[in-house]
Amino acid sequence: MVEDRGNRPSLSRQLLPGLHGLLARPLSSYYLLIAAAGLLLLIGLTMVFSATSVQAYAKDGSAFAEISQQAAYAALGVLGFWVCQRLPAGTLRTLGTYVLGVAVVLLSVLDLLVALKSVGALDDARIGPVHAYQLWLYIGPLGVQPSELAKLGMVLWGADIIARKGAALAHWRELAMPLFPVIGLLFVLVGYNDLGTMLVLIALIVGLLWTAGIRLRFFAPLGVLGLAGVGLLVAAASRGAGSGTAGAPNYRLERLTSFLTPLDKCDLDGPCYQIIQARSAIFEGGWFGVGLGKGALKWDWLPEAKNDFIFAVVAEELGVVGCAVVLALFSVLAYTGFRIARRSQDPFRRLAAAGITVWLVAQAVINMGVVVGLLPITGVPLPFISTGGSALVVTLAAIGILASFARAEPDAARALHARPPARWVRLVWAPLPPLPPSRRPPNGRAKPARTPVPAGDERRR
Repeated sequence: MVEDRGNRPSLSRQLLPGLHGLLARPLSSYYLLIAAAGLLLLIGLTMVFSATSVQAYAKDGSAFAEISQQAAYAALGVLGFWVCQRLPAGTLRTLGTYVLGVAVVLLSVLDLLVALKSVGALDDARIGPVHAYQLWLYIGPLGVQPSELAKLGMVLWGADIIARKGAALAHWRELAMPLFPVIGLLFVLVGYNDLGTMLVLIALIVGLLWTAGIRLRFFAPLGVLGLAGVGLLVAAASRGAGSGTAGAPNYRLERLTSFLTPLDKCDLDGPCYQIIQARSAIFEGGWFGVGLGKGALKWDWLPEAKNDFIFAVVAEELGVVGCAVVLALFSVLAYTGFRIARRSQDPFRRLAAAGITVWLVAQAVINMGVVVGLLPITGVPLPFISTGGSALVVTLAAIGILASFARAEPDAARALHARPPARWVRLVWAPLPPLPPSRRPPNGRAKPARTPVPAGDERRR
């Protein structure tokens, strides 16, 4: 018997209905979010161990010194995820003001200590138990990166303010107050030390305004103001801002000019060194990489191999295939975040979900764009993958907020209430989300369900 290949459905036609069926399930957003974030966290812990084991063994005599610390932060981040996915939207709206306020205070203290050191008023950026080092602020043994808290605070506070204003945002006065003064304050406090994080905050704010439906004519003057502000931050920066050496060369301008200079004409011992080593790592990796843990450039050849340039370690050890997996997971995360925002009926949930998604995706795009040479060096870590306790904890807390919103989707909430989990599961994992309001016709009376008429019954028709 000859098989009729012409009538056989193609593979895409066979897979697409099944994929559509999976995505149509009520809790698909929740499971996609958990899967993408969990796999990224697992890849991140693996690559941190690979990127730090050699240096950790040479410094501390143990290859597990750095990864044990990162694993502890990951556990703390999972706790933050668990707490945030249990919080209702009203609590998150109130919490945003306090998170942003704490971030502003910590940023002010950090910038003050760095400025006093840069002008020679302090030999070390320390006053009593409070100590500043680069982007970190230490209060005794506790260290925190205030700019990471500023991202989370800006998402929650900004989404709450915009949701409260509603249609009034069509006017410049309502759009400006109190949003613009707070944005300007963060622009100065964050951009003074960390231009990369400031760019992520700008992307986050643009995502919030775009989701709110702001007219396009508002974005042109806002874009001009943003570019002018970034230009001022670049022009005003000096190496002394971070190191205490007043009058040193403008390191931000050096990074920008080295990015615009062809590599064959660039100073290989200057700002171009890092990007050249990153490209060498990508070249050595090829399609399938040299093998996990077998990379050579992380042996103190590639600066910031465990942080800003860890994607180069992924490229060297796991190759193009490994990089494609990371890109695919971030794509799934982006799709899921925007899906949650689109399906949320509450304006605050919709805005916060879009803001968190833009924040994480923009930060990932900037980091990977720097590593492959498409963007100038900005010093932005790769979410889930790079080392850094504050960044990982805040990122996982943001994923917990997205998980809470995914469970509150109308179809997901109805499905959870129709077949609620066991009581101990609700107590240990997450409570039931609120039921969405039922849709009623304008007269306030629910329409009776129509009885289907069997085909061929003309008398009932």
